[in-house]
This record gives sequence, structure tokens and C-alpha cells, in this order.
Amino acid sequence: MLRNFWKELEKWKNENEQTPLMVIGARQIGKTYIIDKFCKKNYGDYIYINLMEDKGIIEIFEENINTEDKIKKMELYLNHTIKENTIIFFDEIQKSESLIESLKYFCEADFPYKIICAGSLLGVKLKRFSKSFPVGKVIIKYMYPMTFEEFLMAIGYSDIIEEIRKCFLKNEKMSNPIHEKLLNYYRLFLATGGMPIAVKNIIENNLNVLEFNNDLLASIIDAYFADMKEYTLNYYENIKIEKIYRNIPSQLAKENKKFQISKIEQYARRRDYESSLDWLIASSLVIPCYFVEKFETPLKGFMDEGKFKLYLSDTGLLTELLEIPRNKILLNEDFQYKGVITENYVANELHANNISLYYWAKNQVAEIDFLVDTCDGIIPIEVKANENKKSKSLNYFMENNKVNYGMRISANNFGFVNNIKSVPLYATFCIKKDKENN
Repeated sequence: MLRNFWKELEKWKNENEQTPLMVIGARQIGKTYIIDKFCKKNYGDYIYINLMEDKGIIEIFEENINTEDKIKKMELYLNHTIKENTIIFFDEIQKSESLIESLKYFCEADFPYKIICAGSLLGVKLKRFSKSFPVGKVIIKYMYPMTFEEFLMAIGYSDIIEEIRKCFLKNEKMSNPIHEKLLNYYRLFLATGGMPIAVKNIIENNLNVLEFNNDLLASIIDAYFADMKEYTLNYYENIKIEKIYRNIPSQLAKENKKFQISKIEQYARRRDYESSLDWLIASSLVIPCYFVEKFETPLKGFMDEGKFKLYLSDTGLLTELLEIPRNKILLNEDFQYKGVITENYVANELHANNISLYYWAKNQVAEIDFLVDTCDGIIPIEVKANENKKSKSLNYFMENNKVNYGMRISANNFGFVNNIKSVPLYATFCIKKDKENN
């Protein structure tokens, strides 16, 4: 399946090939698949090393010898001489801090080494790195589950993407039959999510949600919990991480969506859960959205780290945790968590475009779901699950703050009325930080 991350790999090859590339992302989002395919297509000689399976490489890099000798031993161990056209892909590199530390040598060596590395919990490892990390000697890129744009490519509907972008930029209505068709595809994506194995399964079942294998997403969640046990400091931290993760859906359903540690269990305190929360964010399993006190650029300068919402990395995992029948989503039925899933989807799409997430609220008067810093200035975004043209909170915010325009993401068609840009849910991927990417 085509992934937009391919462009990041091509950019690295064309501009920074001598500097090792480190790809960070959660388990089973397709990192290994896309990097493996890229290496095979673009290089005459390819070495793939999975440190989860090959402990010998780990042992070699743990030896108390210089890095050049370690590389020679690695060549002997693999029975493979590294040549100028060789690309080396170290998968699950979080298993070896010594190898990560050695990336500095690969970057500075006279020989043109070409190194790509990835890991399912690499973010957690780097957060708790005990050796000397090669700062400035590694290019770090983040990869996420599939976006709706990539879902359209996967199901063979790529031709519509440029039309969506055109309507987004010009605020032109999409032809109604196509608009309704895209909303149906959006709801299907909302139900299954963007984990590649889930997308592959729904395609194999001719987009029939009733034939979708729910066990696939359940197994991913089980694998996440297994990772929590393996990559945490102790048993108690593991328990706290799992409690936070399982608590996210119910907290998003509150009228005040701010995540509260005190709601996890009686007498729970923020300081007791600090490291567990950091672990989840570093693992890319959750996405934080921070409260901002002031409507000014940069938003990060006015965020309150103590007030935040938490979203799951994928809507399919969210619906699986909630045990919501997927046909209810596809049939567009009303149910309590419909708005929660929709908002989580928008958070995923914005996050995949490398947009930092912030929100604003004023007591019980108004709440803006997302504030994003773009080339058009700071844009307030309101998210609606249905065809709702009422924007009480958005109007209140715009009346009391100077903005170029507001944005409402909903099931409505494209448009621009009363200084509010209407964006259909299926077009959220069009929202970018930079004008050149719009």
C-alpha cells in the first residue's frame, strides 16, 4: 500500500543520505514494510537486520572496541561486505543503546555509510537513554498510522484526492453524489482505523465492515499491553500506564474533556503518574492536546502543561476499546461516543501532518476543540460529527478574538460563510501548517 512517508525517505536519500535516518512510530503502523520496500527499490545492495531476532549484532556492538572494528566484525558475522551502494536497515534498534550511540560514527566516517533504523518503542528508549545520544548526527522522522488520504489510495480512489484539495483551497462545493460517497468511505475508515493490517483486511473483504476481522485490532492492543510490561521500569509503572490508556475513552466523553489523573482511581495524584504519562506520549500510543491561555503565536509559549486532552493514536483502536459495533458507525447512527471518535479522528489527521495540538476553553461558556498555527495565522477549529451548522463556541471565540477566519469540520460540504470555512470530515488531511503543502 502506498504511504506518504515514502516522500520522506526519498528526501533523505536525495539530500541527507550520509546522515543516519531514525524512524520513530508505534508498533504495526507499517514502518518495516515501507522502509524494506524503499531499500529494495533504491539500492543495489541491501542488508536487513532485525535486532529483536538477531542478538549477535547486539553483542558485537556491546564489545569494548572501537566502532570501526565493530563494523568489521559485523561484516564477518553477516558474511556480507559493506560497499558504497549498500543500504543497512537496523530494525527494532531500541534493543541496542550501543548501536544507537554508534550512529555518530556512521555519520562522520569517510566511507559513505547509508543507515536507516526504526523501532516500535524507540521514542520511549530515547526518552530514557543512558548512553551518549548522537545529537545532530541523526535525522529523526515520525511515522503514524494511515491517514484518510492514504486510505483512499489503498482502496483505489486516488483520483479523487486532487479534487478534494481543489475544493478545500477554493471553498467550492463537492458534487453531492461524490460528497456522500466520500462520507461513506470516511465512516468506513472511522470504524476500521488506519492500522495497515486493518486496512488490508477490509480491502480483502471488499469493504464489507460486517466481514472485518475484529481480532486484528484486539491483537494490536494486546501487543501494546505486552510492550508496556517489557519496556517499563517496574510492575507498578506498567499498571499505571495501562490504567491511563484504558481511561482515555471515558475521559474524552466528559463534558470537560480535560484528562484528569484523579478520575483514574481514588486518591490518584499527578506526580504519581507523571512518568507513566510521559511513557505513553513517547511511545506514540497517545496524542496530547494542551490547553492554551492566550490566543497568540507561538501557541506553545502559552500552553499549560498541566491541562491537556489525550487522544488514542488510531480510531480503530478506540472503537475496539469501546467495543462499539462497527456497522453503527458505518450506518451513521447516533450513539454516545460518536463525537468522541470523530474528534479523535481529526486529532489523528492533524497530528499526521505534524501539527501540534492545542485547545481553548472558558468555563462552561465555550470550548474550541483545536487551535492550530498555520500560514494563515492561528485558526480555531470546531469539530461536529454530523451536518451541524451551529457554531456557538466558534462564534463566541471569533467575536472576542482577532482571527482571519474560523474552521468547522463536519459532514457538511465545502463552503465559506460568515468567516467560517466549512471542511468536510473527509478533507481534514488537507489542513497543513505551510502554504506550499496546501
